[in-house]
Amino acid sequence: MAAKIGPCVVLHHAATPMAPKPPRMAPLLQAKWCSTTLSFRCAATAPTTRAIATTPKPMLQQADQEEGRLGFGFDFEQYMASKAAAVNEALDRALPLRHPAERLHESMRYSLLAGGKRVRPVLALAACELVGGDEAAAAPVACAVEMVHAMSLVHDDLPCMDDDSLRRGRPTNHVAFGVSTALLAGDALLALAFEHVARGCAGTGVPAERALRAVAELGNAVGAQGLAAGQVVDLASEGAPVALATLEYIHVHKTARLLEAAAVCGAIVGGGGEAQVESVRRYARCVGLLFQVVDDVLDVTRTSEQLGKTAGKDLAADKATYPKLMGVDGARAYAAELLASAEAELDQFASHHAAPLRHLARFIAYRQN
Repeated sequence: MAAKIGPCVVLHHAATPMAPKPPRMAPLLQAKWCSTTLSFRCAATAPTTRAIATTPKPMLQQADQEEGRLGFGFDFEQYMASKAAAVNEALDRALPLRHPAERLHESMRYSLLAGGKRVRPVLALAACELVGGDEAAAAPVACAVEMVHAMSLVHDDLPCMDDDSLRRGRPTNHVAFGVSTALLAGDALLALAFEHVARGCAGTGVPAERALRAVAELGNAVGAQGLAAGQVVDLASEGAPVALATLEYIHVHKTARLLEAAAVCGAIVGGGGEAQVESVRRYARCVGLLFQVVDDVLDVTRTSEQLGKTAGKDLAADKATYPKLMGVDGARAYAAELLASAEAELDQFASHHAAPLRHLARFIAYRQN
């Protein structure tokens, strides 16, 4: 069942003598204040209910207003830039041009090295650090989840799927290389992802048991219990009445599951305990849904030039989206609920270790493309 959507959310903070004035909020997450308790269920493999504290507080506060929670002096922009640069270099090394199948490798590199925010690899690296692991241990899974993500975009854009012609501001893979090459490039990226985890974990000294768990987690996220299932239900739902529970199923599987796997794999190879891994799982599941809710809102509020991809395509295809079922304001309120629940999962960890993931959740909530 879908989560019950309330009028607003209150974050978990200590009580203060006087409620501050609401700060200026980003367009996607504007909402009212309230002081009622909200019971929120973030869709997960084992759903849990979390009561969010009732202290009247703004839904979001800037980092300089809560240095203690987010990590004093933490430069998130620099953190993202440095991690993305390291991932880009690693991906470039992992996929050199090879003969005689040079065109296949060109097609693979075209999508894999097309840029983007590298949110999934950063999730893997940050989750590894969260549980006290060495970043090098998570590098193979960080690259692998980006390979899987690139595959999903190549296949998602194909004429038999969403039939899109623009991705990240340039022609989609099948437009640039042809449908047959694009299809094979996606298949090859998927195969390379698992090979990279196996070889990479062995090379960085990750215990075989952890590497095997990471492979199983990633495989589950891609297959009939993950991305593929979400895509099938999504395609079957086009033009048909869709309930909120079905929409949630689609996006838990099609979008959130891979983000979840990225974080969980990072925590696993980093040596996290079971309770830590499951907390990371719940955090990432909420962040994954948050990513999709924000994406749906952007699709109806931004232009193709601003997004770097075709805007309004879900509306044109008569697909169910969160704004369509809940209204834009309702979708924004739901995004705020997801953000609050994601952040609450990080409270058990040291603030300096949790800072990257707190900022990453807010980065996803505030993104404009």
